[in-house]
Amino acid sequence: MAFLVTQIKWFYHEFGIKSLYDTGWDAWLIILTRCTRMFAYGTNSLILALFFSALDFSDFHIGLFMTLTLLGDVLLSVLLTLVADRLGRRKILFAGSFLMVLSGVAFALFENFWILLFAAVVGVISATGGDFGPFRAIEESTLSHLTTPRTRADVLAWYITTASIGSALGVELTGRVVHYLQHREGWTIVDAYHTVFWIYSAMGVVNMVLTLLLSKKCEITQEKMESEEGEVLLDEMDERDGRDSEETAIPSPTDTSESSIPEKKSRFAQISQATRSVMYKLWFLLIVDSLADGMVGYSLTTYYMDQKFDLPKSTLGDITSISYVLSSCSSIFAGPLSRRLGLINTMVFTHLPSSAAVLLFPVPSSIFMTVALFFIRTGLNNMDQAPRSAFIAAVIKPEERTAVMGITSMLRTLAATAGPSVTGILAGNDRFWIAFVAAGALRIAYDLGLWAMFINMTLHQHEEKGGSKEMAGDARRESDEEELMDIQRHPNEG
Repeated sequence: MAFLVTQIKWFYHEFGIKSLYDTGWDAWLIILTRCTRMFAYGTNSLILALFFSALDFSDFHIGLFMTLTLLGDVLLSVLLTLVADRLGRRKILFAGSFLMVLSGVAFALFENFWILLFAAVVGVISATGGDFGPFRAIEESTLSHLTTPRTRADVLAWYITTASIGSALGVELTGRVVHYLQHREGWTIVDAYHTVFWIYSAMGVVNMVLTLLLSKKCEITQEKMESEEGEVLLDEMDERDGRDSEETAIPSPTDTSESSIPEKKSRFAQISQATRSVMYKLWFLLIVDSLADGMVGYSLTTYYMDQKFDLPKSTLGDITSISYVLSSCSSIFAGPLSRRLGLINTMVFTHLPSSAAVLLFPVPSSIFMTVALFFIRTGLNNMDQAPRSAFIAAVIKPEERTAVMGITSMLRTLAATAGPSVTGILAGNDRFWIAFVAAGALRIAYDLGLWAMFINMTLHQHEEKGGSKEMAGDARRESDEEELMDIQRHPNEG
């Protein structure tokens, strides 16, 4: 019995459940909100391209639709993330959920290309099955605000893991519902697809309710004083950069008025130079990775398998659902791996095999090997997401997180917008396979570049002043706990 209790305690600490519990109720709600949203996105990832194909839209129009939808996501993300801290994060998340409902209703009722395009661009529809909308940047910023450096990677790992579970459930349900309804008398495949979008709208309503349950702790208002102090420090840094020339200048009455200019700077201009020097390099790499992801999103991948092997929709749903389950299981290990290997090593060494699987995806002629590569891709694809969010939070100041993560989300989505159009052109010319080769090569370049640029970077510098003693104590406690666990697991060694 004592052994069982010890193992339960080990699992409770090792896999971040304690970190999630310590963070509080809001973290659970945010994670559940994303799970339900990814459930809705999972329904899209299976049927969106198939839905347009059933409406006799060309491959070019399918790619164009996805590109313009992602472009709409960019504009919406920029607008909402830049005002989220001022208007309230909970209000913005509620508004985004409401747009999900409206878009789902439009897709459930209409079949005109331009009406659907308008609903997708203005509203929230996941064109690729990924979370490219305005939600993720705000949620990750909120979780980073609620967590500490010690608990952040674990909480973000669960944030990613439950999202994969939601996607798996959404895909599985969609495959079963479409297969059942299309075999009912009087139902067409298009009618079945319309029904799925009603499910999408229902998930938007659930998200609205969950957002209303979030507390004021999610808002940035409690950090206003810290933010103002951070802006003063930024101003002082700017002044020091030009101090040599200013010391020889004659003071003028305009100095007082000029000193107030930084308060009116844009949110991007308020990001410190130290943060920008890091993020410029990371943003370039993420643009490369996102372009690749846009070229071979899950909707397009399932469309490719459907064209190549003519699989039943229920089988496609089963394959995609299993891949998401694998992704969920692997994502749980992102937190423990990050603590042992480091954030950058975890990101690179888990993402690189997934990238290789994308590169080789069109090679096999059998469904077995194709599905195996698909499982490798999706099973490892999300393990870098929680470490990446934790890495961004570790190299920027707390008051910069929402803006930086919003810009990051915008750039990733903007890069992904070009992908579907390129793939649509290739698919229309019977060169669909080239998209996977190019995407795999780009993803590998991202992985190697990430490791080369950031492997030796020092983290948490901005958090050491206020929390160095706490972090040191936590590190000592974790070290003692790990040593105790090793002794309990290997009592006869030594």
